Amino acid sequence: MSRKYFGDITRTVLVILAGLLTLGAESESIAQKAARLHKEAIVIDTHVDTLQRVLYEGIDLGIRLPSGQVDIPRLREGGMSGVFFAVWVDSVFKGQAAVQKAERLIDAMVQTVRQNPHAIELALTAADVDRIRKSHKVAALMGIEGGHAINDDLSQLAKFHQRGVRYMTLTWANNTNWADSSGDKRRHGGLTDFGRQVVREMNRLGMMVDISHVSDETFYDTLKVTKKPVIASHSSCRALADVRRNMTDDMIRALAKNGGVIGINFYSGFLDTDFNRQLNADKPARPATDAAASPESVARARYQAFITMSKLPPLPLSRLIDHIDHVVKLVGPNHVGLGSDFDGIDAAPAGIEDVSKLPNITRALLERGYRDQDIKKILGGNFMRVLKAVTGS
Repeated sequence: MSRKYFGDITRTVLVILAGLLTLGAESESIAQKAARLHKEAIVIDTHVDTLQRVLYEGIDLGIRLPSGQVDIPRLREGGMSGVFFAVWVDSVFKGQAAVQKAERLIDAMVQTVRQNPHAIELALTAADVDRIRKSHKVAALMGIEGGHAINDDLSQLAKFHQRGVRYMTLTWANNTNWADSSGDKRRHGGLTDFGRQVVREMNRLGMMVDISHVSDETFYDTLKVTKKPVIASHSSCRALADVRRNMTDDMIRALAKNGGVIGINFYSGFLDTDFNRQLNADKPARPATDAAASPESVARARYQAFITMSKLPPLPLSRLIDHIDHVVKLVGPNHVGLGSDFDGIDAAPAGIEDVSKLPNITRALLERGYRDQDIKKILGGNFMRVLKAVTGS
């Protein structure tokens, strides 16, 4: 064979190798860029239910836990700047018992911060989040989930604000005496007069109004009353997953017009209609309530049922990104964020099993062609804007 033949083969091999190296470099470049962007960004999760575990199991979030989805080591791995710990009060608690349950969960948050002063600090404002992040700690914020926790008392709302609560979900899955929930039968047709007072008082205090869980009528009534942007701390898009807990396109447009933000919920049952049906068919029935059982024991059993992980094959991460895409296509990149609902869900997409996997979202957004500045808005910048607008700093 001629030297020319061997020379041609050599050149061909070199071209192929160069192409493979280029592909590898491009892949590495995406990974490196995602890591850099995630590190630069303020990353906020607007809803985790981890305080229930602190209260019920006595866990220390300062150590890496063998179960659950959130602890401080994994918050750090996930590049988390700030996280809203939900003060979730089950509907089984009534009257003053609901107030007391909320107080105990706030105490659990305070205890967690005291146990880990080197790693986590309570934040009250956007400026606090930025300062705490720069000190290489995680900013902990609190939001009450379930307006029945104030026991129909505006002074109690003010007391919760004084203790550090910076949003309240007007309802959980149950109606309150002043607002309808998406998870209950229609009772008031939205907000009552007192419900409108609650929204006005939250505006005055500098507490974000959270419309996740509320009925459609309550949502629209809230927008008529509020003078400040509102949030949906952990909701997804009804156009992609037909569940009442999710927001319609019209609601998302109205939220954007208000200047608010929707935090996309990571719960697979809120991301895909078919998965929701399978999940409901596969999941054991909610534990029966013993009439003699205490509210605390009932709430504990319900919580354990909520977080018993589904055995169904997980959805792909792309389905979560589809919901972010949907909001961006409807109203642009300024009105969507992340509201995982971690430690309160039994199924999350593959690749986002716990809070340490948050960088996978950054990479997925890059791969879909999102601009750097828009990714930073989605990761936390949008919520920081609303937090600042509502709290004043």
